[in-house]
Amino acid sequence: MGASLNGGGQSGRGRHARKHGPVAEINVTPMVDVMLVLLIIFMVTAPLLTAGVPVDLPKTQAGRLGEDKEPLAVTIDAQGKIFVQETEVTKEEIVPRLIAIADAGYEERIFVRGDKGVPYGDVMEVMGLIAGAGFTRIGLVTEQQRGPQPQAGAKGQR
Repeated sequence: MGASLNGGGQSGRGRHARKHGPVAEINVTPMVDVMLVLLIIFMVTAPLLTAGVPVDLPKTQAGRLGEDKEPLAVTIDAQGKIFVQETEVTKEEIVPRLIAIADAGYEERIFVRGDKGVPYGDVMEVMGLIAGAGFTRIGLVTEQQRGPQPQAGAKGQR
């Protein structure tokens, strides 16, 4: 009373076995699914990876500098608070903290980020403290200006 699926009493290695041989197709659907999930994750987390204290940086026409390592940033926010990376420090603590970081093997440029509302003298005082401690590779950070770029040498022409 059993039913045979082999058809016609064949032993199972007949013409049906040839139809179900190895499949030479690659199923890319799982790979595409994983890639889309990773894309969404990176799109969500990328804005969160911007390091530093939020400041309103002045605009400039200069391009970006190419740097390989994560930059060390000294930031002065709109209230005049000073930060080394994201840790708030006083003016007296800047130099010892930078020296400790340099002793740990950091030898790249130090970036000074000053809010455009902070007086120029305050930013220069912090830069003077850093330079006075023996750090010679100091840079100021600005944001790139948006909109039309003025022509070089066009200011004095009529």
